[in-house]
Amino acid sequence: MNIGDVARRSGLPTKTIRYYEDIGLIRPNRTENGYRAFSDSDLHKLTFLARARELGFSIEDCRALLAMYEDETRASADVKRLAEEHLTRIDEKLAQLQAMRRTLSDLVHACRGDNRPDCPILRDLAEGKE
Repeated sequence: MNIGDVARRSGLPTKTIRYYEDIGLIRPNRTENGYRAFSDSDLHKLTFLARARELGFSIEDCRALLAMYEDETRASADVKRLAEEHLTRIDEKLAQLQAMRRTLSDLVHACRGDNRPDCPILRDLAEGKE
């Protein structure tokens, strides 16, 4: 398969596929004229990576997950630990986003939104975080 075929089938942009090759996540064969020749195994890895990235795993997490996937002697506990660590990071981000939402919601409700220059939103931004 060429890069266009594998991009269509994996759902990844060609630029992302080239990047994954540059950082060593995939290593497609090259034809005599230098074109990439992707195998079914490459397509499977790209689909795997696309799904892992959809779930928010970092590139390094993806590298580790792919290595574990390819290692038939892996322990599922190692995979679970990596996923649990990622889940903890997601929970932390969600808590931060909820706090941001509460603060911004309070500021929006405090602002009259009229023609007067007084604005609690701008005042809060100018005062900064203490």
